[in-house]
Amino acid sequence: MLKVIPFFLLSIFLFESLTAQNTIGLPDIISYNSKDFHASAEIRCQQQDKNGILYIANNDGLLTFNGRYWQLHPLPNKASIRSLAIDSSGKVYVGGHDEIGYFEPATNGLLIYHSLKHLVPPVDHQFADIWDINITPQAVYFRTIESIFELKENKINFLDAPGGWMMMTWLNGRLYTNDRSQGLLTLQNNKWETACAENSYAHLRIRDMTNYRHDTLLVASLSNGLFFLHQRRLTPFKTSIDPLLLKDRINSIKQLGKRYAIGTTGNGLFILDENGQLLQHFSRNEGLQHNNVLSLFQDRDQNLWLGLENGLDFINYNTALKHIYPDKYNQVSGTSVIVHNDHLFVGTSNGLYTLPLRLQDKDFSTGSGNFTEVAQTNGQVWALQEVDKQLLMAHQDGAFVISNGNATPLATQQGVWTFLPQTTHPHQLIAGSYTGLLVIDKNLKPENVRKVDSLYESMRFLASDNRIIWGSHPYRGVFRISLSDDQKTVIRKNIFSQKDGLPGNTNNFVYRLKNRVVAATEKGIYEYNEATGKWAVSSFFKPIFKDMPVRYLTEDNFGNIWFVSNQLIGVVDFSQSSDQNNFTINWFPSLPAQANTSPGYIYPYDQQNIFICSSKGIYHINYEQYVRTNTQMGVMLNAVTALSPRDSVLFGGYIPVAQAVAPTLPADCNSLRFEFTASAYQQPNSILFSCRLTGWDKEWSDWSDRTEKDFTNLPSGTYNFLVRAKNTSGNISEAISYTFIILPPWYKTVWAYLLYIAAVATGIFQLLHWHRKRLQNLEQQHETARKQMHYQHQLELFRNEKEIIALQNDKLATEINLKNKELATVTMHMVSRGQLISRIKEELSYLLKKKELSETATDFKPIFRLLEDAEKGTDWEQFAAHFDEVHHNFLSTLKKKFPVLSTTDLKLCAYLKLNLSSKEIAQLMNISVKGVEISRYRLRKKLQLATAVNLYDFLIQVVES
Repeated sequence: MLKVIPFFLLSIFLFESLTAQNTIGLPDIISYNSKDFHASAEIRCQQQDKNGILYIANNDGLLTFNGRYWQLHPLPNKASIRSLAIDSSGKVYVGGHDEIGYFEPATNGLLIYHSLKHLVPPVDHQFADIWDINITPQAVYFRTIESIFELKENKINFLDAPGGWMMMTWLNGRLYTNDRSQGLLTLQNNKWETACAENSYAHLRIRDMTNYRHDTLLVASLSNGLFFLHQRRLTPFKTSIDPLLLKDRINSIKQLGKRYAIGTTGNGLFILDENGQLLQHFSRNEGLQHNNVLSLFQDRDQNLWLGLENGLDFINYNTALKHIYPDKYNQVSGTSVIVHNDHLFVGTSNGLYTLPLRLQDKDFSTGSGNFTEVAQTNGQVWALQEVDKQLLMAHQDGAFVISNGNATPLATQQGVWTFLPQTTHPHQLIAGSYTGLLVIDKNLKPENVRKVDSLYESMRFLASDNRIIWGSHPYRGVFRISLSDDQKTVIRKNIFSQKDGLPGNTNNFVYRLKNRVVAATEKGIYEYNEATGKWAVSSFFKPIFKDMPVRYLTEDNFGNIWFVSNQLIGVVDFSQSSDQNNFTINWFPSLPAQANTSPGYIYPYDQQNIFICSSKGIYHINYEQYVRTNTQMGVMLNAVTALSPRDSVLFGGYIPVAQAVAPTLPADCNSLRFEFTASAYQQPNSILFSCRLTGWDKEWSDWSDRTEKDFTNLPSGTYNFLVRAKNTSGNISEAISYTFIILPPWYKTVWAYLLYIAAVATGIFQLLHWHRKRLQNLEQQHETARKQMHYQHQLELFRNEKEIIALQNDKLATEINLKNKELATVTMHMVSRGQLISRIKEELSYLLKKKELSETATDFKPIFRLLEDAEKGTDWEQFAAHFDEVHHNFLSTLKKKFPVLSTTDLKLCAYLKLNLSSKEIAQLMNISVKGVEISRYRLRKKLQLATAVNLYDFLIQVVES
């Protein structure tokens, strides 16, 4: 245990000593976690397409990010994606457990997955995770530990591993891989050859490779540091962080021009120069979410994306804005900055810090070194001022002289805000203190510091104009002070407020710039008019600042004006002209301004070194680089969604909008949402957008940070949606355009209009017809009037004739009733006679049986024959005549139409006409009821009736027709 403790302490010492020399300025880090992209936190690979969209391998699928919007595209089997590669056509090759394929944008911009598993033989359909994908001019290679899949000419070949594939990469026209048993190999003519001649490195575990110089490659091993590969020989690359690389594990390496980024498992990211010297180190202390850097990617803007074990970090590596922390362990607020005697001095809320500079580094933030705290400066520093090559510090404890790393008290009776050199008294300077003004001789002797009498207000901001000293208090107004010749007393003091022309009584701050004294107010810049004794809006600054609230002003050596407005930092650049003005205002929205600014809040040393104080240290701006790189910006359409009748994506955003096919939408699909963003990952919240829908909007919309626009209830027509972006420098991107067509509703189509024309024509025709009819009616009315009497006479005749016909009808009805009664009587008589004959026949048969005589005896045959004839009846002719007379020749007509009918059939028809029951018909015809049914059947057969036709209805219809 005792041996372990010294080793542990030694490791800590090595880490601290090796990582202490970081660059002065560090770029900001933007972190994204699983809550941001709603997927697994582990990120192992990142790539970017030609449109600027970032593609990320994730355990839950393929993540995409365009700076504002995230989207997740899972594989069909929900497998983890651990690698990806994008070819020149835009195909995104991916692989996972038992799945291989690619995503490709469709013509509507949606990302569609195409599986290639059908190219894999069925026997090999089960395979492990795919860890590397490389695209070469001839093929696409997918690496698993057991095998490498070669996709070539729509076929997949397998390259099995001798011991296990541990790494694969494509460099300088060669495919390199690391086998567990045979070491580093390269593919030549479809055969694996040893890339390293030394057998001693055969078992070296290689994690990644990148280019170095000319024909030399830089090889990163897992835990043995870095190596050069030159002419098939591996040689160690000695670096300043070898102890850490040998103790930790390397995950990835990336060439950054003449620098090299190395991602490790436990110490974050290291940036080395070509000689192996540490330039920068990024870990949790510098803002990373996790120290295990699994993957590295440099985007087209030369910025870094770090795939971590727990999240995704964006390092704004190519930025002109850097963060400087004077105290890396305590994030103190910066209050004032100055460069003095080749040193950078930073005043903070807890003392003064200094750092030696290499002035040959034009951009001071790229230098390295450590800040040290100046002794005896603990507490709030307000301002730093160089006077006759001496550095003065305004402090809460008074005024101090800074020399040789020490602070010498100059005036410690009260806190001091700022210093003001004088042209009228070149051997003295004025200091604004908590309780008035101090006069300090430039020999900087404490005994030569005195307070100005008769002035007791706090003077935080000072400016001079000849013999006049201007001061301001944020709550008590602006002071105009005249001192005596010996500067011991105040001979005149004026206090200006709203009644003197200022826009308000508070928040008025005096500054001197452009050779004039001005007041920064809540409604623009004001100047004092000596003639009127009043303050008025500055005619010079009015076109620049208009009515915007301004809190801080300072002028750099190039005449540019740096200012703070609405807690935003900006600069009026007179070297850049716009369309309407000879200046441009550049904003820095990523630099939040402090509510209370000190006199040295912004320190513009030169164009490459602008220092701005913040609540967390200070920021450094390479303004020259900022202006140069801030013009590169593009806008992209993320999605177009139809909101009605149901949400449906019309455009997915994965192709340039110029390549999208203009959709034709039905009339009810007339509410759309457009989502857009700009390809600016380094400042996602500082881009403004303006859009316009031609055919609907007359003007461009106001600039806004909103990235979506809805249009509802659009009428039919052809529309063109335009959107453009503007960055903090005022640069406006080219507008992109998306065209779509909304069809008219059915009642506004050509066919509908033809129908309307036909309806109108029909209406006109009907109107004309009605008019003609009306004329005819008028003529008929005249004719009717003439014939009215005649009609009345005819009606009388008709009435009489009608009465005669009615009488005749009554008579006929009476006769018919009489005939029917007679017919009924005859019918009933026939029924009674038939019953009587049947009774006689039955009685006679009974007697014969009783006497035991046969009915066939010769003596009785004539009697039975007479009875049978009587049953058949000789009254049929009389019945038929009466029946036809009453029923309009029913039987005659029926016989004529159907000659095949027998007398028996006609009788059955007559009885059916009388609507007699089957029992009554059986008695009349002297047959059984079943016989009646059989007779009905035979009659239907002779009449050729279908089963569904009613016999009675048929007889009535046949006779009446």
